[in-house]
Amino acid sequence: MFEGIKGPGEVANFDGSTLRVAIVHARWNMSLITPLVEGARKKLLEGGVKESNIVIQSVPGSWELPVACQRLFAASQVQASSAPSGDLLGGLGRSSTPVPGSSSSTASAGQFDSIIAIGVLIKGDTVHFEHIAESVSRGLMRIQLDFGVPVIFGLLTVLNEEQAKKRAGLTADGHNHGDDWGTAAVEMGARRKQWADGIIA
Repeated sequence: MFEGIKGPGEVANFDGSTLRVAIVHARWNMSLITPLVEGARKKLLEGGVKESNIVIQSVPGSWELPVACQRLFAASQVQASSAPSGDLLGGLGRSSTPVPGSSSSTASAGQFDSIIAIGVLIKGDTVHFEHIAESVSRGLMRIQLDFGVPVIFGLLTVLNEEQAKKRAGLTADGHNHGDDWGTAAVEMGARRKQWADGIIA
């Protein structure tokens, strides 16, 4: 078994204060999903993302994650292009446009800068697990490449419930991978903005 250090390595300090981030999660295995979503949300807030700029939506299962992420991003593009703004470009790539009628003046109507897709697949006795895991993985990658928006891979594909609990931070020796996904969403969302402005830093 691999005994090396896991994780994304040392994380640079990225400012998430202008980011809009979506978390889309499956409702299957909610006892495992809930801490993962909370871990991601906590790290988004620690990274400077405003509470009003974090959108959390759910779908029945992991199979539905790709289409939900795709359509949610498309909806955010519609919001960005139709929101009133002094910006002649319609706020493209920006995430600070107020939503009309919103209860919070800091709520955003801009495109999502990154999306976190969260699901838990536990291997069973049939090949169902393999079909779902591969199809969802390919679907989420396709969204990144087709739309140019970072989709953080929060799909746990584990062999048993104990492995899932460990990766959701529910065991003494576990680590909540949602923390890593939240941090990655801030980094990749910030980088996406830089790249859109032609900045290579």
